[in-house]
Amino acid sequence: MIPFNKPFLVGKETEYIKEAVALGKLSGNGVFTKKCQSFFEEKYNFKKALLTTSCTDALEMAAILLNISPGDEVIVPSYTFVSSALAFVRQGARIVFADSKENHPGIDENKIEQLITHKTKAIVVVHYAGVACDMDVIMNIANQYGVSVVEDAAQAVDSFYKNKPLGGIGHLATFSFHETKNIISGEGGLLVINDQNFMDRSEIIWEKGTNRSAFFKGEIDKYGWVDTGSSFLPSELIAAFLHAQLENLTEIQNRRKGIWNLYYEELKFLQQEGKLKLPFIPDYATNNAHMFYLLVNNLEERDKLISFLKNNGIHAVFHYLSLHKSDYYLNNQGGTDFLPKAEYYSDCLIRLPFFYELEEHKVRLITGMIKKYYE
Repeated sequence: MIPFNKPFLVGKETEYIKEAVALGKLSGNGVFTKKCQSFFEEKYNFKKALLTTSCTDALEMAAILLNISPGDEVIVPSYTFVSSALAFVRQGARIVFADSKENHPGIDENKIEQLITHKTKAIVVVHYAGVACDMDVIMNIANQYGVSVVEDAAQAVDSFYKNKPLGGIGHLATFSFHETKNIISGEGGLLVINDQNFMDRSEIIWEKGTNRSAFFKGEIDKYGWVDTGSSFLPSELIAAFLHAQLENLTEIQNRRKGIWNLYYEELKFLQQEGKLKLPFIPDYATNNAHMFYLLVNNLEERDKLISFLKNNGIHAVFHYLSLHKSDYYLNNQGGTDFLPKAEYYSDCLIRLPFFYELEEHKVRLITGMIKKYYE
């Protein structure tokens, strides 16, 4: 079976883990944590970067920083992972779901303004498959109505919008280093703070509601409990693994882009014949080759193709179930939304195997099976 995903070692991951052990500090905010955070601040000019145990934790930090409370509304795309909404639900927010675009699973920027009310506190945008939303449109709406923007850039490491790095445009942003992402550490995430107003408090929330970070910087002579927060820091073992991956970012990205381009070249004639659709990359966005997906005609065709590939040793999968149709939302927030494009992507999108060590001949085997199915 060709798996959908396979974690990989590409550099000094195990060597750095041993080094972290030898340094005698395995809890968070040690040498490797600081190296990873500095990497993002220096390479992408992020104002502040804080490693977290997951992208979900980073989103929960964002919700706390924005003072989301009961009665607030947060606009979120329906076609996304549950964490994009859950982090704000936990703070008491009502989620207002937005539909996807006609040509891409990401949020339809033209549907956002009509969802804003006097209760709207934030807009969460998800850069699906690492492809940018139209951030100029979104930031203009946010500035007009005085709401904050959180970029859920879980899939969007090293991807850009009009030469601006994703994660560096909204007021806050989050990344994931889950084992299915381009850069991995098993679990792991990152909160990016681009708004000066959130800088100092972010470290307090990150450090369990204490001003411990300020103490270690010598800014205060003792530290204590001053705010809410939690234990959002990852261990040094996670940071050490991640640091080795970040050292090889260019190699990883080049390899993944090669796989993506081969998939596209092998399958583009099926799109030209109208049998399926391939990923769309707008002119304003780059492609970080996070995933390769197909769009088929209906749910029945999706299930048949996935089954056909599985029977031929290929593990392809669908993706999100639209959150506005979830049991939790229907039972707890009384949603009755009709979001046809989100439902279309839930029914018709198939993700193909995609990982660093996927060999060219296996990509051709996969595309050959897809061609055979449509014959």
